[in-house]
Amino acid sequence: MEFGPYLMLATLEGAVTAAVLALTAVGLSLVFGIMRVVNVAHGEFFMLGAVLAWWVASWFGGHAAIGFVAAAVLAPLLVGALAALADVTVLKRVDYDPERTIVVTIGLLYVIQQVVLMTYGPEARPVEPPFNARLALPWVEWGESGPALYWPWGLSTTSYKLFVIGAAAVVLAAVWLLMRHTRIGLVLRATQMDGEMAQVFGIPVERVYAFTFGLGAALAALGAVLIVPIQQAHYLMGGDPLLLSFIVVIIGGLGSLPGTVVAALLIGLSDGIISVFFSPTLAKILATLLVALVLVFRPQGLFGTRAA
Repeated sequence: MEFGPYLMLATLEGAVTAAVLALTAVGLSLVFGIMRVVNVAHGEFFMLGAVLAWWVASWFGGHAAIGFVAAAVLAPLLVGALAALADVTVLKRVDYDPERTIVVTIGLLYVIQQVVLMTYGPEARPVEPPFNARLALPWVEWGESGPALYWPWGLSTTSYKLFVIGAAAVVLAAVWLLMRHTRIGLVLRATQMDGEMAQVFGIPVERVYAFTFGLGAALAALGAVLIVPIQQAHYLMGGDPLLLSFIVVIIGGLGSLPGTVVAALLIGLSDGIISVFFSPTLAKILATLLVALVLVFRPQGLFGTRAA
């Protein structure tokens, strides 16, 4: 097979990674942008979403689509509710102090991880996708008579992977609409700009914080539900999403949703392409070097604004 078809296949794989990464990183960006909290447990909320997806899908049984739809609804809701509870019972008590919240979320990380290990076990378990038809991909061949389509052997993807890309795009659009064109979004943006002034105007900032922390965790859990039919659920699967989410948020600009999405596309696509042609380790190294360059030459990120 020529280089071009391989590149297209690698780009599609990278787009799947980028779609899930964008959901996870947007959740982390919302939490930091509004609450100014560095949530080190964000990857464990991702992992918990995948594990709950397996539990819910197994409990419902029947056709795979029934269990998957139930998991896509229940897992983010349960993880979001747990995160909101953690905010009210733990983060609120340390007054959202930046240093103490890092320590608290590290503790939360280990608590979630160990509870899942004791209840779910160390095994990696798959969730059956609702559909998974193999789709052959065409490529353009230039001949003497002009361009012509042909189907190289082995150049294919699945309908479920295309669904992951589309579903993530719909959810991200919904988050953008929520933030820009609803009363809830207005309250969230007011709290982000000046929490003390928002409280003066009657906005229940503590409730906004709980909602934000829950929403960020729910988005990470939804990303996990989408990817778990491809990667399987495992109690240690939260490490890479956490690292990549921090990389994306730093590159895109802390608290910038458009920047987060663009950076997720950049990191996800490059990760997919480099992993196919070279190695996943090299992709992580290059992403880390990119973060270092951004911190040196543009500390506020590509789309962030410099502090006054």
